Amino acid sequence: MFDITRPTSEFVDDPYPTYRHLREEAPVCRQADGSVVLSRYADLEMVYRDTQRFISDKKKVFAPKFGAETPLYEHHTTSLVFNDPPLHTRVRQVMVGAMNPRALKHMEPGLVLLVDSLLDRMTGREDIEIIADFAGAIPIEVIGNLLDLPRSAREPLREWSLAILGALEPSLTPEQHDRGNHAVSDFVALLREIVADRRARPGDPEIDVLTRLIQSDIDGGLSEVELYQNCIFILNAGHETTTNLIGNALALLDRDRDARAKLIGNPAMMATAVDEFLRLESPNQFGNRLTTESVEIQGERIAPGTDLHLCIGAANRDPEQFNDADAMVLDRRPNRHLAFASGPHTCVGLSLARMEGRIGISRFLERYPDYAIADGAERSGRIRFRGYSRLPAQLS
Repeated sequence: MFDITRPTSEFVDDPYPTYRHLREEAPVCRQADGSVVLSRYADLEMVYRDTQRFISDKKKVFAPKFGAETPLYEHHTTSLVFNDPPLHTRVRQVMVGAMNPRALKHMEPGLVLLVDSLLDRMTGREDIEIIADFAGAIPIEVIGNLLDLPRSAREPLREWSLAILGALEPSLTPEQHDRGNHAVSDFVALLREIVADRRARPGDPEIDVLTRLIQSDIDGGLSEVELYQNCIFILNAGHETTTNLIGNALALLDRDRDARAKLIGNPAMMATAVDEFLRLESPNQFGNRLTTESVEIQGERIAPGTDLHLCIGAANRDPEQFNDADAMVLDRRPNRHLAFASGPHTCVGLSLARMEGRIGISRFLERYPDYAIADGAERSGRIRFRGYSRLPAQLS
């Protein structure tokens, strides 16, 4: 039986046969620690929308995992994703307001310039590494600009983000625990300096997200701890998932050259294609909820206080929801995938992520339509977030 704490190398490389087995044979898959893996689309959709019986608050789960006095515990129990109303509602309202259409429209020309500058650096090179040279660089700069972080402060952001999110894996080594705690502490120390400077010299709250968050702090919207931890959350939520979206998409298009040619020949299809990449290779493969009462799912009784692992990667290939679910259909409609979750916890940055994916992938294809993934591609080794740590490519 599938053990989420002991993934095999075969599962890390290709989890989809296991997901198929779970959907068909064990849609309520009990784990040795008492938690449960859910893999069917309808079950995940139901859980996401029922915020009374299934909650996001993970204090009871994270206290023994991280230690109740650690930086990791403070971060992951304060950030938006692991909270319920009223804190979730209050923080989400601030976030949604900060990610307003005017702010995104203001960002788009700069995003195009950023992407083009990264592509310019590849000119004349035969070999590149897509994650380091391109996919990983885009969200770091976008979020740095979104918060107007000094350029000198951005160098450690990617490693901090990887360390903090890596601590969410089902099984955690002492080294991962230490790296995550140091990353949160170092990030908060940086933010204290930046926030103090922004209080003294505020930006335009309509386009400067950090200024907007600080003003919400002044108005009683966010406490000081909530302000720092949700700034970290903005980086973490936007960095790993967008990096994985772009890297996974370019890998998928390398394996299906006909689809690549179709997309290059019809660039207007990019909007639906991005959602298909998100569905087929979901950057975030697992979510979590905690039951507040006894519930029945697929005829099985689940006790109150049970930790649920919501397998987004399996649900997004559920043939009960998606026709030809394992195929890449670039113009798939409808495409109600769960890559951004669903219900009240739908990702607040989904419009930004789609914009980064659309611009990054389309302009890469325009510039280097004949690229080929080279030997040496490496998966990140994690199962909660699916992406590559290395993705070497030849440009011609």
